[in-house]
Amino acid sequence: MSTKKLRVLALMCSTRPGALGPAVNRWLIDAITPRAAELGAELVPVALGDLGLPFLDEEEHPSSGVYRREHTRRWSGIVDAADGFIVVTPEYNYGMPATLKNALDYLGGEWAWKPVGFVSYGNTSAGTRSVQHAKQVVTTLRLVPLGATVALRIGDAVEEGRLRPDTARDAAATALLDELARVAHALRPMRERGRPGTAPAPVPGSYARQLTPDDAAEVTVLQRCCWAEEAIANDTLAIPALHESPEDVRGWLTSWHTTGVRLDGRLLGMVRARRVANDWHLGRLAVVPDLRGRGMGRWLLRTAEATAGPDLRRIVLCTGAKSLHNIDFYRSEGYQPVSRAAPDGTVLLAKDISGRPG
Repeated sequence: MSTKKLRVLALMCSTRPGALGPAVNRWLIDAITPRAAELGAELVPVALGDLGLPFLDEEEHPSSGVYRREHTRRWSGIVDAADGFIVVTPEYNYGMPATLKNALDYLGGEWAWKPVGFVSYGNTSAGTRSVQHAKQVVTTLRLVPLGATVALRIGDAVEEGRLRPDTARDAAATALLDELARVAHALRPMRERGRPGTAPAPVPGSYARQLTPDDAAEVTVLQRCCWAEEAIANDTLAIPALHESPEDVRGWLTSWHTTGVRLDGRLLGMVRARRVANDWHLGRLAVVPDLRGRGMGRWLLRTAEATAGPDLRRIVLCTGAKSLHNIDFYRSEGYQPVSRAAPDGTVLLAKDISGRPG
């Protein structure tokens, strides 16, 4: 699982002057902020009334992602950056406010595979009919509504325009946030695979994307499990990949272009590359032990090679001098040893690419 911090929008829907929405939203933020800090989640309050969204005025269908209006592009950016939503909504005439329906209708893919929880308020039904109405719409957008909800009956919860203290209600809001965080983490692979910059990978259902410093913890674990055999084959534990801390890994992820393959939230393999003078250096080619022999290592190697600039002369990499299986694999891909074993027990291999078609 990525360690990237969750971004949760608390979306206040009422725009009626003097409405109860701001008081409910303030209570919600105050009630769940301590738990959000424990979960590593960022809470972002957003009031629909502050966005300046007119009734839908885009010419293209929202599924196209083609937005000509500045207010739409701004709204798209806010929603796209979020991992989940808590909607604070009143009930108007057995349904959700037009402001919420309009805001939902503006966008398409930005909503997909993100959890949404509801805090409703009203009189007879405590706003629950508004939530039922909204759920019919959000599921069409591939939002995932939570089972946990918070419903406030105005007559019981409000006194002189303010919410009465209620520890049970506070606990219900915290439980909603807990469920939202769990579902948001579980859905992250679904969100990622449809984003720009991802590509199909060899294992059915897997996808590739560039790894970032947020992936450092998973990369650290992958290295520990993949370089144990290297240590045994070369009779040494002096292998950097076995000793790097997550902070060490985070550091080099900022300077190397690293491609990772993922499936259902699991990091299956990776390779890193960068330019050094006129050479393209590859390294840290790794595939989880249980999925070797299925072509992923070869696919990763060729993917990294393909990113070499047209002006480069060769691709170089190194492996343990006694890692005969690795050396045979690299030879089959056109690499040849260019030096004797170095003092650290590694051997350098290179492939000439100077004659590539321009």
